[in-house]
Amino acid sequence: MNSLIHRSPLFNNISRLASLATMDDWIKNIRLQPLSMDPESVLEIKINLTESDTSYTVRAQIPGAKKEDVKVHLDGNRVSISAETKQEKEEKEGERVIYSECSQGSSYRSLTLECDVDESKSQAKFENGVLVLTLPKKNLSTSKQIEIK
Repeated sequence: MNSLIHRSPLFNNISRLASLATMDDWIKNIRLQPLSMDPESVLEIKINLTESDTSYTVRAQIPGAKKEDVKVHLDGNRVSISAETKQEKEEKEGERVIYSECSQGSSYRSLTLECDVDESKSQAKFENGVLVLTLPKKNLSTSKQIEIK
């Protein structure tokens, strides 16, 4: 089976699998590295969405963000969350700066819900890196049968 030829969807070319003994070898041959290996420098908004008969609840984990750096925008049935983080780290030995690092990041998530949201009754709370949105559904127009005369 060493002569199998595989078409790679990542690079859109043909490569021989025989030269790559393990997945680790394959990854090393890609020669792509993320800009940072520090998980704290990557801002990622993870969302849980639940629904009841009257409202939606969005729980968004935004680690490293401060309350004032988080923005929520409601437009009909669309919910948008954006956040920014800024961190500075400095290590000193006496008066000499030995190590200094600054990082900043931003992230954006948008959801489209099935029903429109009542913006006037919506609530948002942010505590310990978790944003909780309570989004009441707008009263759906009730259908009414009209009598024909």
